[in-house]
Amino acid sequence: MSEEATYFWTKVMDGKTRLGLTKAGQDELGTIKFAHLPSVGDKVNKGKTLISVEAEKAVSDIDSPVSGEVVAVNPQLDNDFDSLNSEEEADAWLVDIKEA
Repeated sequence: MSEEATYFWTKVMDGKTRLGLTKAGQDELGTIKFAHLPSVGDKVNKGKTLISVEAEKAVSDIDSPVSGEVVAVNPQLDNDFDSLNSEEEADAWLVDIKEA
């Protein structure tokens, strides 16, 4: 299993791919204190860094499982990163990407 498969779940919605943090990713990283996310309009490439996180157990760059353009960023992550530590995987979403 690749690193990004460990950390991210993906869900295709309305022609976009939503990426979120898996429970396994949360467990491996520990409580996330900070995440540097791409912005809407940014181009991302599969296998290249999508996010950088500072967490209780590790500081990690996590690679994108898909290529495309960021079309949405979880607005809950503007002020804090608690949703990335949520028990509900659906709350721990990061970005929506329109695949290239």
